[in-house]
Amino acid sequence: MGQVIKIMPCLDMQNGRVVKGVHFVDIKDAGDPVECARAYCAAGADELALLDITATVEGRATMLDVVRRVAAVTTVPFTVGGGISDVASAEKVLGAGANKVSTSSAAFRHPDLIPELVKAFGADKVTVAIDVDQNPAMASGYEVFIDGGRTATGQDAVEWAKKVDGCGVPVILPTSKAGDGARTGYDLPVIRAIKDAVSAEVVASGGAGKLSHFYDAVEAGATVLLAASVFHFGTIGIGELKDYLKGRGVAVK
Repeated sequence: MGQVIKIMPCLDMQNGRVVKGVHFVDIKDAGDPVECARAYCAAGADELALLDITATVEGRATMLDVVRRVAAVTTVPFTVGGGISDVASAEKVLGAGANKVSTSSAAFRHPDLIPELVKAFGADKVTVAIDVDQNPAMASGYEVFIDGGRTATGQDAVEWAKKVDGCGVPVILPTSKAGDGARTGYDLPVIRAIKDAVSAEVVASGGAGKLSHFYDAVEAGATVLLAASVFHFGTIGIGELKDYLKGRGVAVK
């Protein structure tokens, strides 16, 4: 496997704290974002994600003070998502120290937002996240959900990923609602289906519970491995994960 695989812990934020849910609900506290970010950088994370999980639903902007404080201790590229609804909100987040912005619901509601962000900041600063759930009525078997997984859209997830890819976005981040926080493994069919349909890198997100799950995601075509619970609660260490992947012949940083 030629491409270098990156490990990306994800800090889901609510009310200024890191939290973790299961299937996007049953939220539990997982610590202080600045301490978590510092620890992950020290442990060898390649990138970080910070997602303000209720910003869109609450109709407010991302918490810029948290972004600033995390940026101050972070030594790797970090992506911020949640509440990024236009060029101005993205500019504030990047100005607060984020390296990249991620948009999901707003991009789906206003597809012109994606080329606008790419034009304003460059493609390498833009990630599009897609929350998906299984729906046999869709051609690919997966439907796009928005509003933190609360609202079904009737749109096929792979078709939407192709549209996003057509805007030149270099990273697409699909999260499976079925897998989220369940630690039963990533939703491999959706990773494969999107990877086969796009030229962008695909992030595996939602469901990692043990070391083999990460390898399965690489086999399915993911080049960025995102996880939260297993890192937050100390089930798997980043160094341990990298050693395991190296042992399986995967190129890691």
